[in-house]
Amino acid sequence: MNLIYGTYNPAKVASMIQMLEGLDISITGLACIDTRLKEAEESGKEPLANAKQKAMCYYKQIKRSIFSCDSGLYFEEVNEEDQPGVLIKRIHGQNLSYSEMLTFYSKLAKNYGGKLTAYYKNAICLVMNEKKIYTYDGADIYSEKFYIVDKPHKKYVEGFPLDSLSVDINSMKYYYDLKGKRSKNLGVIQGFKKFFIKSLKEYGGDYDESWKGSSSTNG
Repeated sequence: MNLIYGTYNPAKVASMIQMLEGLDISITGLACIDTRLKEAEESGKEPLANAKQKAMCYYKQIKRSIFSCDSGLYFEEVNEEDQPGVLIKRIHGQNLSYSEMLTFYSKLAKNYGGKLTAYYKNAICLVMNEKKIYTYDGADIYSEKFYIVDKPHKKYVEGFPLDSLSVDINSMKYYYDLKGKRSKNLGVIQGFKKFFIKSLKEYGGDYDESWKGSSSTNG
């Protein structure tokens, strides 16, 4: 199964490929499309609304199976005016670059004593055709809770600036310093796998046998 991930961010494409390892899905980003597409408005107040806007916007332009994701970042200890939600990059009406995001959230953590308890609320929309549209924003694709801290890790990946500030609550280690799959994706791998298995089974019986095999490996 070939699917397009509705993003121009190569780091997000690579992350999703890693999360879906073991499934019979080949993923490419929007960079594989010959022409630059009009980007979605993303005016929703929740991640699912924005994921649907993006997926439908891109599907209408290319008429190929595509999915889009969106996230909101939420902190436990901040004042309401400092709660980013879906406006992770758009702060006080200004779209921040990745380096500016790193600086902004580092300073925000410092303002609250050096660390903030955070989690990502994630959502996904898969558009196979005009009538077969699958959406999900269940808690099993939310990230686990973690800390955003004021001192960045020395490792930095363009496209995921806040990963450099992300610290595992239990070990108090940066995720970049953890080993194996615990070092990536903040605990959401199985949730995304289950979404694709369930959605593609519902989409067509032709895929049932391959998904049964994948499902058994996911537990």
